[in-house]
Amino acid sequence: MRYVWVFLISVLTGVAWADDVPNLEITPGAVRAGLTGEKICEIKWGRDERHVTAKMKQQVFDLYGYSGYDDPRCVPAGKRRCEIDHLISRELGGADEIKNLWPQAYGTSPWNAVLKDKLENRLNKEMCAGKITLPEARDMLVNDWRKAYIKYYGEP
Repeated sequence: MRYVWVFLISVLTGVAWADDVPNLEITPGAVRAGLTGEKICEIKWGRDERHVTAKMKQQVFDLYGYSGYDDPRCVPAGKRRCEIDHLISRELGGADEIKNLWPQAYGTSPWNAVLKDKLENRLNKEMCAGKITLPEARDMLVNDWRKAYIKYYGEP
């Protein structure tokens, strides 16, 4: 019942109510060892292997107090409700580890998984073009990705 009230208040006030940013005590981020910026730029992202299991996803939901994909905080957005997202994106060397994963809704407005995915791709391109360093790109994701989004794209 609590989530229904939070949802109604958020709709009426326009305040996002899902986890726009992860809890850094639960999800501090993690990177894959030995993966340099140069190696990252050589990988064809989306075709590489992922290692996040269904069990890991459920662990992340549990850590955040979500019941799973059907949790009320996973606002419906078409067929996609939530994703277990990487804090430090895979295309910036983020690890497939619990401490780098958090639940993020697709339907949250204005901040959602679609916008973060767009930013992750941009940061990869900026890093590969030599405009930012790999640590700078990772830092932008860890320290409130919304600020970096606004920097590159403006307010959503």
